[in-house]
Amino acid sequence: MRLIVGTIIVFLCVFGGYAAMGGKLLVLWQPFEFVIILGAAIGAFIIGNPGPVLKGVPGMFGTLVKGPKYKQADYVELLGMQYSLYKLIKQKGMLAVEQHIENPHDSTLFNAFPSFAANHHAVEFVCDYMRMLTMGVNNVHEIDALMDEELETHHQEQERIYAAMQSIADGTPALGIVAAVLGVIKTMGSITEPPEVLGHLIGGALVGTFFGVFVAYGFFGPMASSLKSTFEAESKYYLSLKAGLLAHIAGQPPVMAVEFARKALMTDVRPTFAEVEAATADLPA
Repeated sequence: MRLIVGTIIVFLCVFGGYAAMGGKLLVLWQPFEFVIILGAAIGAFIIGNPGPVLKGVPGMFGTLVKGPKYKQADYVELLGMQYSLYKLIKQKGMLAVEQHIENPHDSTLFNAFPSFAANHHAVEFVCDYMRMLTMGVNNVHEIDALMDEELETHHQEQERIYAAMQSIADGTPALGIVAAVLGVIKTMGSITEPPEVLGHLIGGALVGTFFGVFVAYGFFGPMASSLKSTFEAESKYYLSLKAGLLAHIAGQPPVMAVEFARKALMTDVRPTFAEVEAATADLPA
């Protein structure tokens, strides 16, 4: 919704303001200028980015439209899952979780929390570290460092996606100048034409500069910023898991481990202590 509303406002203010000044909108219709700028931008995007980023383009636009995929209900469910997991370990010992981490798709514990169970990366994250605990690894600092490395890798994978969008935003003003120069070259080839023809040609050339700056700062730049903020918000899901797991490894009781996990969330989606307490009150181990 933000993408749609923002796009409408940009178009109305720019083209509406131009028309209100007495400008002729038809002059701005220079399709070959658009082909030069957008075509070169797409080509540069393909040259400058690896296959995984190119394959992620549809998902990139899906993220822009939908925003962060985790809502407050998902975080409440995440905290509830952690509470049930840590409570199970406290009551029955580490060996009790082996059946869940070795076959998570059939785990009654994980499947009791549908949004978590559907998150392949989150399930894998929990199972990997729980498996390490069952094998006797319990040094908090070593696991903390390993989690940081894994989450940093995940962050770098997301960073190259919004960095690719930002590179388009940085490059399209220059490509607009390229289109404008080509338009001027075309105009110089018609220098013997009357002033009204030359004026039309020069106006068309300047549209290239306008369009490059317009799409860069009106769309591509804000899109890159939106992707960055969305990915940063979503990363809190894993940071919450990390905080809860480390607190559990350090010997905190389930209710306190969950509180550590809750504190890692952003305030706009962070449930209150009372909401978490109510959600976890009747959860079985």
